[in-house]
Amino acid sequence: MEAKYDRATEVKAFDEMKLGVKGLVDAGISEIPRIFHHPHLTSTAPNPLLPSSTMMIPTIDLGGGVFNSTVTRESVIPKIKEAVERYGFFQAINHGIPVEVMDKMKDRVCGFHEQDSDVRKKLYTRDDTKKVTYNSNFDLYSSPSANWRDTLSCFMSPDVPRTEDLPEICGEIMLEYSKQVMELGELIFELLSEALGMDPNHLKEMDCTKGLLMLSHYYPPCPEPDLTFGTSQHSDRSFLTILLQDHIGGLQVLQDGCWVDVPPVPGALLINLGDFLQLITNDKFLSVEHRVLANRGDEPRVSVASFFVHPLPSFRVYGPMKELLSEQNPPKYRDTTFTEYTRHYMARGLDGNSVLHQFKI
Repeated sequence: MEAKYDRATEVKAFDEMKLGVKGLVDAGISEIPRIFHHPHLTSTAPNPLLPSSTMMIPTIDLGGGVFNSTVTRESVIPKIKEAVERYGFFQAINHGIPVEVMDKMKDRVCGFHEQDSDVRKKLYTRDDTKKVTYNSNFDLYSSPSANWRDTLSCFMSPDVPRTEDLPEICGEIMLEYSKQVMELGELIFELLSEALGMDPNHLKEMDCTKGLLMLSHYYPPCPEPDLTFGTSQHSDRSFLTILLQDHIGGLQVLQDGCWVDVPPVPGALLINLGDFLQLITNDKFLSVEHRVLANRGDEPRVSVASFFVHPLPSFRVYGPMKELLSEQNPPKYRDTTFTEYTRHYMARGLDGNSVLHQFKI
């Protein structure tokens, strides 16, 4: 007779090992624990992948991050406007962050996750008051199923951490990379403001660039990749996310009811809009749901997601921008704060349903 499955006990036991999924791989497991099983996994049917030739995420040249020509800058704005209104995503090339900085960031993050387990254990925590945290699945206790992923997390702005507060192997490059991501983010928010027909500083003056949360994800090879995800279906709670992918890929975006692969573009950064930008633009810009497949290869996959989101507690009230509203376009969302929104987001975990729906009027 099969023993009764006690999910809560198994989740607690996994968490208290403080080794993450990397620890399970190091132990040589051939079957993943049941807490990682996604009962309703639908990697193919009923949402088959479209051939990549039929749905491509737009690629936009950002002019090196500094537009020397007003004409060139103005020619980019309609492309960004179309991308964020139709797809919610675009690949940014010629963005101003050197390839060697991005490569070093990926290498050092991978090095952190693959170093001695005792080093990682010392950082493993679910205490959100810590400046730097390392754990597996931020929503381990709230989501219906765990994902095959470990994460190093740290707010890089507005309070810039000290080098000595960061892991030795990747601290310096985290500071360097995040500084350049902040500059790139400010440029993108300027272009988004102009795409809305507003002053370039409009979104920055709304504190959209106030905070930067960096999540360095590690997706080790999975012995049963058809039973779980690297990251389940979700949308981001940020204003904007800048994603650094490695060469392996695995990210998929939901477009017209189908899951579409987003293959890595060498030297590019993937830009996607978050829930808060959709909320304040009253659905003019889209926050699109996405997911990451479990790693079925032989080498680990790493990615670095930089979220423009406020540190908590944050009580600034956000709602649809009055400049975009009219009798024909009334507000679609109620006012909220990052603190309230995050409370709902964390309570649900990545359960495949956007938290935005809870704030609809």
